[in-house]
Amino acid sequence: MINDPLAALPRVASGKGIYVWDQDGRRYIDASGGPATFCIGHGNEEVNEAIKAQLDKIAFGYRYHFRSDAAEELSEVIREKAGGNLKHMIFTTGGSESVEGCLKLALQYHTARGEMSRRRFISRERSWHGNTIGALSVSGFKARQDPYVGSMLEVSHLSPVNAYRPPANVAVENLAEFCANELEEEILRVGPDQVAAFIFEPLVGAAGGAVPAPDGYAQRIREICDRHGVLMIADEVMCGVGRCGTWRALEHDGVEPDLMPIAKGLGGGYLPLGAAVYSEKVAEPIYEVHGMPITGHTFTAHTASCAAGLMVQKIMERDNLVAKVADDGLYLRRRLEEALGGHEHVGNIRGRGFFQGIELVEDRETKEPFSPGVRMFQRVMKTGFENGLIVYPTGGNVDGVKGDQIIVAPPYNASREELDEIVTLLASTIDQAIASSRS
Repeated sequence: MINDPLAALPRVASGKGIYVWDQDGRRYIDASGGPATFCIGHGNEEVNEAIKAQLDKIAFGYRYHFRSDAAEELSEVIREKAGGNLKHMIFTTGGSESVEGCLKLALQYHTARGEMSRRRFISRERSWHGNTIGALSVSGFKARQDPYVGSMLEVSHLSPVNAYRPPANVAVENLAEFCANELEEEILRVGPDQVAAFIFEPLVGAAGGAVPAPDGYAQRIREICDRHGVLMIADEVMCGVGRCGTWRALEHDGVEPDLMPIAKGLGGGYLPLGAAVYSEKVAEPIYEVHGMPITGHTFTAHTASCAAGLMVQKIMERDNLVAKVADDGLYLRRRLEEALGGHEHVGNIRGRGFFQGIELVEDRETKEPFSPGVRMFQRVMKTGFENGLIVYPTGGNVDGVKGDQIIVAPPYNASREELDEIVTLLASTIDQAIASSRS
């Protein structure tokens, strides 16, 4: 008999706001919004009614047969919020599909321009871009890639851009310039006429733990990509659509990408939804030569999913939730620092808005991680569940094997009282998890 570890999980029964209940009546505070997805919480009646109203008309009009009001209106919202030249999009059913779409659009752009040699992608270690083969190839997440080695695309992986753990002999103040130069050096090594795009997360999510790049980094890579005809893909699946206190995470850096995968916060987890957003620059040769993007899936622009996403975005706009995240994100960070900033096993607290990461270490002074065998990140998750707390932990964030981090990513409309509850529960959970590793 196969031992399926998922079989031991509780069965979900209901959810309302920031809280979830299992079938035994146990309540959990969803401090991570699932996988940083449930941006307006659970059980929102307005979103549910919008879905029901769409289902009463038609669930889905296939995109090659019909347009729909839901998809058209949501497209306008994205154009307005993304701003600049990011005016085009292909709707998807999630983040991996959005990343895959952007990779294919980058290739199609170069094909349309007659530059068939541009097939190489460059990305970074300790990054996560998704589960499809293309998205997995550009990721830098050893544990999730290992089973598929030998079947992935050939991709150049650069150093992580992490001020807490900079590359050897690189001072923190020189990190942005060092890592930007590393990109240019790799473009020149491979050959500028061979490189299609550079893909990165403005704030690294699952693979790093809400790691922001230092000031000036994004501007430098924008310059380098432009100089060599390389497209810039900003993966905002996890960190975008308001999560960091701006609708686009890269707004903070004053930079606009050529392509931008989005998902989680777009539909808030009510129905599967994402988008591969791309610029006028990318669209122009594609439409001129091929007539349209040659990518998409059966459920692209699913009507009911777009109706759900449209209502989520309307609620975010009406309730000014992005500005709230920017403001209350400072409160959340302050509370985390007060509760955990001096903890002997908390090495670093980082992030932006409602996307905060906590790195746990064995030795705070040396930054030495816990032994991988301890699996501290899993202990925190398990202990948290026992305490009625849901967080998002992953391991290997230091070198692919060592490292434990926790992401706190609550719904945007979480109250300060709920944020206080999260911090209190998290502090005791971390202490209990560490104590359990000593027994």
